[in-house]
Amino acid sequence: MIRILSLAVALFIAAAAQPARAGDNGFLMYGGPLHVSDAGGAASPPEALVARDGVIVFTGSLAAARAKAGGLPEIDLKGAAAYPGFVDSHVHLTGVGLRETSLNLDQVRSVADLVKAVAAWAAAHPGDEPLTGAGWIETHWPEGRFPTSADLDAVAPDRPVALWRADGHAVVLNSAALRLAGIGRDTPDPAGGRIDRDADGRATGMLIDNAMDLIGPKLPPLSYARRKEALARGTALYAARGWTRGVNMSTQAEDLKALEALAAEGRLPIRVDVFMTPEDGGEVLRRGPYADPTGLVRVRGVKLYMDGALGSRGAALLKPYSDRPDTSGLLVADHDATLAILKQALAVRAQVAIHAIGDRGNRLAMDWMSEAFRTDGPGAAQTTWRIEHAQIINPADIPRLAKLGVVASMQPSHAIGDLYFAPSRLGPDRLAGAYAWRSLVDSGASVVFGSDAPVEVGDPRIEFYAAVARKDLSGKSGPDWSPEQALTRAEALDALSVRGVAAVADAALPGPPKPPPADITVFSADIMTLPEADILTVRPVMTIVGGKIVHDGR
Repeated sequence: MIRILSLAVALFIAAAAQPARAGDNGFLMYGGPLHVSDAGGAASPPEALVARDGVIVFTGSLAAARAKAGGLPEIDLKGAAAYPGFVDSHVHLTGVGLRETSLNLDQVRSVADLVKAVAAWAAAHPGDEPLTGAGWIETHWPEGRFPTSADLDAVAPDRPVALWRADGHAVVLNSAALRLAGIGRDTPDPAGGRIDRDADGRATGMLIDNAMDLIGPKLPPLSYARRKEALARGTALYAARGWTRGVNMSTQAEDLKALEALAAEGRLPIRVDVFMTPEDGGEVLRRGPYADPTGLVRVRGVKLYMDGALGSRGAALLKPYSDRPDTSGLLVADHDATLAILKQALAVRAQVAIHAIGDRGNRLAMDWMSEAFRTDGPGAAQTTWRIEHAQIINPADIPRLAKLGVVASMQPSHAIGDLYFAPSRLGPDRLAGAYAWRSLVDSGASVVFGSDAPVEVGDPRIEFYAAVARKDLSGKSGPDWSPEQALTRAEALDALSVRGVAAVADAALPGPPKPPPADITVFSADIMTLPEADILTVRPVMTIVGGKIVHDGR
């Protein structure tokens, strides 16, 4: 059985009134709420903590901490609240950075808005090169439909236009891009993909899941320089929001090269745990998990895909979609090829993350993992694998995750957006296993939280709020949103911090707990006690990684 290495580490935290000076090798922190559980299981939070050489070496009373600190600089919280470093357990950091420098469509509210945004961008960036963007999602649009090539042709008829849906599982092309992709009336759907067509059989411009591969290779590749700058921007933004670690999914070789270069240059402010694409995962599948010389970048394993997304009806369901009885979604994985990768990963104790959203996708992910585990019991016992998203699980399958020791890596913000349209996609009967955080935690499964940015904003406050409120950002919820699936604040904090670290730990190296790193997230007020509606109003005050202040927002 796969298991997570038990980490008897504290939720060691603090915030700073004055940053530690360059060259200091530690500090004492006190003066505000410290949400700490020390290795001995202390029942109450400490008054202070001491960090030295990048790790927490003491928690307890202020007097005892001062005696232990031996003259280290003191950092007074002055009432700010501090937490164990927040971990985004599922992020695409290159995309986060690119969102800041390219056509960002996450604020468009209609097809008409989308068309206006494309027209404005095309006017500001003239030329013949393809126009690309991302971030749109149609579920709240008044038109009640996907955009089409005809919509885009009205403002950009000549240059190719490709605009990715927020979930990354669909793209809309204009007619020029359809021609560039070689898509016509007779183009067949690729395995694991779908070309949407109108009643006359003509492509509408929408490509779902593997059909996106028809346009991807025809577009100019992302340069290494731009990729590196995107990662620099993305990780700096993450530090400013209070994240101390990001688990970067579907990482390409050039992304890894850029991350390692940033770390070597002293420009990587947060820790990054990497899951490679299968195409670029050869080294980790050959040698097992490894790290760069700084220790900030760690390659943990590979990321695989089982199905698509619910919004674009690509998630694989056991029964047809309630609002499209002609489809049950898409499987994008091949059993034999996937099992070969799983066995290879087990042999070197590499981690595996499988994207699965629909109830069929999740069942098959568990089935195939279980099949692999039976071939290598020792490998299974020393490796932590995970299912990414785990959004729709048949209630009968929920207990299986805990039995297999597989982590459910979920994104609370997906629920508060998806639950506007999930009832129509799934019908009432399947909602019992939708975004079922409480059911999974109660079953004994390890649940970790992230954001899936840039699909979502990538803000730890939003993820925490969504997990404990199960309401949208205005405080509203629908009749089918299952408020009983919300978590307590302590559980949500755990899933966004310590469990996130545990899920990427070196489970193959058991032993006594080491001093935990001084990774600390500081907010202006205490999200553990604030009224629910006020959680989103706190400010990120300071972010500390390995004892170093990487963001000071005072």
